[in-house]
Amino acid sequence: MAYDSHQKLIDSIKKIKNGDLAARDQLLNEYRPFVWKVASSICKRSLTWGVDDELSVALIAFNDALDAYEPGKNVSFLTYSRVIILNRLKDLFRKQAKLSNEVPFETELENGEIFNLADTKAAWEEYQNKTIEDERQEELERYEKLIRDFGIEFEDLVECSPKHRDSRETLFTVARTLVNNKELMDHLLFRKQLPLNSLQDLTGVNRKTLERGRKFIIATALVLYFKEDFIYLYSYINFK
Repeated sequence: MAYDSHQKLIDSIKKIKNGDLAARDQLLNEYRPFVWKVASSICKRSLTWGVDDELSVALIAFNDALDAYEPGKNVSFLTYSRVIILNRLKDLFRKQAKLSNEVPFETELENGEIFNLADTKAAWEEYQNKTIEDERQEELERYEKLIRDFGIEFEDLVECSPKHRDSRETLFTVARTLVNNKELMDHLLFRKQLPLNSLQDLTGVNRKTLERGRKFIIATALVLYFKEDFIYLYSYINFK
């Protein structure tokens, strides 16, 4: 279940902060695919361990994020670590003069004033917030495109979202059951249809409820299944 996975990650981070080296090694190994995916996405090419320096920088950034992250903040660790990796790689790009025009240390404002990102802590935090906002917007655009393949518009989610907490948790449970069953998830991904009969048998939720909640179940399941691609939405689901 997604919540269990999230809580397991938080528990591991707490152990690491208490000096558990074995927990750190285990987590670094477990999340190497995540680090690879984030770094490759930022670099816009497939990277290779032991060949590309970008991966080493990204892994070090992820390790540093384990130390700096504060559990309990209203942002997931995956979101936080992605921003740290992004910033470290941009630093690397600057040093290599590969992206000097796209990510300069200094930017000229409209009034002609030179704004240096490293001048103050506040400026750096503002830069990080802007980075997060840009990432979030890009993620939403990818998500809108994905759910449209299933006949769902983003605006539909507001209307189909259950108003009562119990009803919402019931549909969350159905979505988690769907994601944890490879055969049923494959059915959804390839046929673009919800396997209603199988879900009814597995969850005990009646068919009418499943039909009414179809869009919500599909939209939620896609976030849970592709959680490394939709880390902001995944964080929202876990915290809400």
